[in-house]
Amino acid sequence: MTQARPHRPLRALLAELWQDKPAALGLAVILAIVAMAILAPLVAPYDPADQSILSRLTPPVWNDRGSWEHILGTDNLGRDVFSRLIWGARTTLTIGGLTCLIAAGIGTVVGLWAGFMGGRTDSVLMRLVDIQVSFPGILLILLVVGVLGPGMWTLIIVLSVTNWMVYARLVRSVVSSTRQTPYVEAAEVIGCRPSRVIFVHILPNLVSPLLTLLILEFTNIVLAEAAVSFLGFGVQPPDTSWGLDVASGRDYLFIAWWLVTFPGLAIVATVLSINLFANWLRVTTDPEEREKRHARTVAARRRRRGTA
Repeated sequence: MTQARPHRPLRALLAELWQDKPAALGLAVILAIVAMAILAPLVAPYDPADQSILSRLTPPVWNDRGSWEHILGTDNLGRDVFSRLIWGARTTLTIGGLTCLIAAGIGTVVGLWAGFMGGRTDSVLMRLVDIQVSFPGILLILLVVGVLGPGMWTLIIVLSVTNWMVYARLVRSVVSSTRQTPYVEAAEVIGCRPSRVIFVHILPNLVSPLLTLLILEFTNIVLAEAAVSFLGFGVQPPDTSWGLDVASGRDYLFIAWWLVTFPGLAIVATVLSINLFANWLRVTTDPEEREKRHARTVAARRRRRGTA
């Protein structure tokens, strides 16, 4: 009884993506970064923790004192910046991916239950969401990390706890609007259990908005991880992440600019690419947005024909 939606073939989706050049470029950059993170042991020329005092603060290869042994230079301990950039991608993407999945799972369950049950259950759960949203996120992160101790898994847990509310609000709003639709009421009339109504008849309609939100929230988690690691409460040595590399290079900003620049550019490229791709995905998976874009395209073609 769920609403049927036509499935467009993969080739049609790829053709549509290719027409949106910024989104296609964003996806290409994302795939390259993910591949680099997965293949880090094979791609990275050095171990990210290997130190060489004799090679400390070597500039990038295009600088006068640069060397092909260290394409992007070395840090204050002689560690290869390019290798740390590759391994840092693995850590940063792992934190972002796991945090988004955990937060989305918690928020989806809370939102489904609140939107479907309604009444007092909805009021209590949404007030809990409001309380959590009103509490400063960075303060909660610092408090929890200060108690449990810094580390990657602590960071994943605390970022999940502070980011599930946006999923709960989205899911609750969608469930509340679809709660009274004919196919949901028909499922209840024939005796379907609430769990079946929620997970079989309502949840499929949440895939598109949840997927778009998940991708957009991933960028926020990447930025949050960089900020917390920059403050010294995130990933700890000998592990590495882009935020930790930025924090490590801040004291050498005026004599070794590459220590901050390259991890910073990696964060910017990742966030920008994800936003470009997410914007295309949002329009593609939303029928109303597709209609608006199609109407704008048709109007633009007519104007060009008129001027010609």
